[in-house]
Amino acid sequence: QVKPQFESRVNGTYGIFQAIVYRTQVVAGINYFIKVQVSDTDYVHLRVFQSLPHENQGPSLVSFETGKTRDDPLAYF
Repeated sequence: QVKPQFESRVNGTYGIFQAIVYRTQVVAGINYFIKVQVSDTDYVHLRVFQSLPHENQGPSLVSFETGKTRDDPLAYF
């Protein structure tokens, strides 16, 4: 659901956009930290915020880190 937000912020498109692993952090909603494969060797880390259900808002891309590898640890950023 956040692929279009990511592509517009990096001004590019990706044929591969596969979530590999994720972690969560409960706040006033949930932060998802997601490792996403964008090519055979390239990965990005996304921080996506999902608000509480009663707010009726979809997930939003808060932050991202590019230039990651499959072995880079997924940590808070």
